[in-house]
Amino acid sequence: MGVIPLNLGKMAVVSVDDRGRITIPKEMGIRNTRVIIIPAGSFLVTIPLPESPQTESEGWLETEKSREELQTLAEKQAGDDAIKRAKRRTQA
Repeated sequence: MGVIPLNLGKMAVVSVDDRGRITIPKEMGIRNTRVIIIPAGSFLVTIPLPESPQTESEGWLETEKSREELQTLAEKQAGDDAIKRAKRRTQA
Protein backbone atom coordinates (compact mmCIF):
# COMPACT_ATOMS: atom_id res chain seq x y z
CA MET A 1 0.00 0.00 0.00
CA GLY A 2 2.83 2.40 0.73
CA VAL A 3 2.14 5.86 2.10
CA ILE A 4 -1.41 6.47 3.25
CA PRO A 5 -2.70 9.75 1.83
CA LEU A 6 -4.17 11.91 4.53
CA ASN A 7 -6.50 14.83 4.09
CA LEU A 8 -5.10 16.92 6.94
CA GLY A 9 -7.09 20.05 6.11
CA LYS A 10 -10.45 18.53 7.08
CA MET A 11 -12.16 18.31 10.44
CA ALA A 12 -15.38 16.54 11.36
CA VAL A 13 -17.64 16.17 14.36
CA VAL A 14 -18.84 12.59 14.75
CA SER A 15 -20.96 10.74 17.29
CA VAL A 16 -19.99 7.73 19.34
CA ASP A 17 -22.77 5.12 19.32
CA ASP A 18 -23.89 3.08 22.32
CA ARG A 19 -21.34 0.38 21.45
CA GLY A 20 -18.41 2.84 21.40
CA ARG A 21 -18.15 3.01 17.61
CA ILE A 22 -17.57 6.07 15.48
CA THR A 23 -17.97 6.47 11.75
CA ILE A 24 -15.19 8.44 10.11
CA PRO A 25 -16.44 10.45 7.13
CA LYS A 26 -15.15 9.22 3.77
CA GLU A 27 -13.77 12.69 3.07
CA MET A 28 -11.05 11.97 5.65
CA GLY A 29 -9.57 9.48 3.21
CA ILE A 30 -8.84 6.59 5.58
CA ARG A 31 -11.58 4.08 4.69
CA ASN A 32 -10.57 0.40 4.75
CA THR A 33 -7.50 1.28 6.81
CA ARG A 34 -6.37 -0.07 10.18
CA VAL A 35 -5.47 2.65 12.66
CA ILE A 36 -3.84 2.99 16.04
CA ILE A 37 -5.92 4.99 18.54
CA ILE A 38 -3.96 6.58 21.37
CA PRO A 39 -5.79 8.21 24.29
CA ALA A 40 -4.23 11.59 24.95
CA GLY A 41 -6.01 13.27 27.82
CA SER A 42 -9.36 14.61 26.63
CA PHE A 43 -8.84 13.58 22.99
CA LEU A 44 -7.78 10.63 20.84
CA VAL A 45 -4.90 10.51 18.37
CA THR A 46 -5.59 8.32 15.33
CA ILE A 47 -2.63 7.06 13.28
CA PRO A 48 -3.32 5.12 10.05
CA LEU A 49 -1.22 1.96 9.61
CA PRO A 50 0.23 0.75 6.34
CA GLU A 51 -0.93 -2.71 5.17
CA SER A 52 2.44 -4.20 6.08
CA PRO A 53 4.19 -2.18 8.81
CA GLN A 54 7.13 -4.60 8.83
CA THR A 55 7.80 -4.09 5.12
CA GLU A 56 7.37 -0.32 5.39
CA SER A 57 9.86 -0.07 8.26
CA GLU A 58 12.59 -2.32 6.84
CA GLY A 59 14.49 0.56 5.26
CA TRP A 60 14.69 2.82 8.31
CA LEU A 61 14.22 0.59 11.34
CA GLU A 62 17.33 -1.50 11.81
CA THR A 63 17.72 -4.05 14.60
CA GLU A 64 19.70 -7.15 15.40
CA LYS A 65 16.69 -8.75 17.10
CA SER A 66 14.48 -11.27 15.35
CA ARG A 67 10.82 -10.62 14.71
CA GLU A 68 9.92 -13.09 17.47
CA GLU A 69 12.18 -11.32 19.98
CA LEU A 70 10.64 -7.96 19.12
CA GLN A 71 7.13 -9.39 19.46
CA THR A 72 7.96 -10.92 22.85
CA LEU A 73 9.39 -7.60 24.08
CA ALA A 74 6.36 -5.67 22.81
CA GLU A 75 3.91 -8.10 24.44
CA LYS A 76 5.78 -7.95 27.76
CA GLN A 77 5.80 -4.14 27.70
CA ALA A 78 2.09 -4.03 26.80
CA GLY A 79 1.32 -6.40 29.69
CA ASP A 80 3.37 -4.34 32.14
CA ASP A 81 1.62 -1.15 30.97
CA ALA A 82 -1.83 -2.78 31.34
CA ILE A 83 -1.02 -3.84 34.91
CA LYS A 84 0.17 -0.32 35.81
CA ARG A 85 -3.02 1.21 34.36
CA ALA A 86 -5.22 -1.27 36.20
CA LYS A 87 -3.46 -0.45 39.49
CA ARG A 88 -3.94 3.29 38.90
CA ARG A 89 -7.66 2.77 38.21
CA THR A 90 -8.20 0.81 41.42
CA GLN A 91 -6.45 3.55 43.44
CA ALA A 92 -8.58 6.36 42.01
